[in-house]
Amino acid sequence: MRTDVHRRDKTNYYLDLAETVSQRCTCLRRHYGAVIVKNDEVISTGYVGAPRGRANCTDLGYCIRQKLGIPRGERYELCRSVHAEANAIISAPRDKMIDSTLYLVGIEVDTGDYVKNGICCSMCKRMVINAGISYVVVRDDRDNYRKINVQDWIDNDESIEGVFGY
Repeated sequence: MRTDVHRRDKTNYYLDLAETVSQRCTCLRRHYGAVIVKNDEVISTGYVGAPRGRANCTDLGYCIRQKLGIPRGERYELCRSVHAEANAIISAPRDKMIDSTLYLVGIEVDTGDYVKNGICCSMCKRMVINAGISYVVVRDDRDNYRKINVQDWIDNDESIEGVFGY
């Protein structure tokens, strides 16, 4: 039996899964993948893409938000895509999401780098809260991540202050 084999820690294992899921993205700016896990069971996955049956940005060859120079975290109502977190939530039964953890990875399309200070947008935060998810874990680099207690989003409601972006 080999004893020199390094075993990936569980958090990075789930983040690796989310990163793999992100490879299905059709966004031209950022590839995000999400995995919802409860009791060490994958409940659901999601990636960024247009609603079923609609043309993706990769099909059209442009991103309207990019064309208009809209900064990250703003004017998502113009985006063609459904976000990774939203797609994962849509695909999961609510009772299985109660007290679960959502793992999230974002990759910059232009550079292949991890999205700096990646986090759920304000719309996805609201969905995460209503889904009953307890924690969101966001990858910062290959081995490092942040674990966010969703209760903090409830207690510190940035929408009251009118904060934009993320």
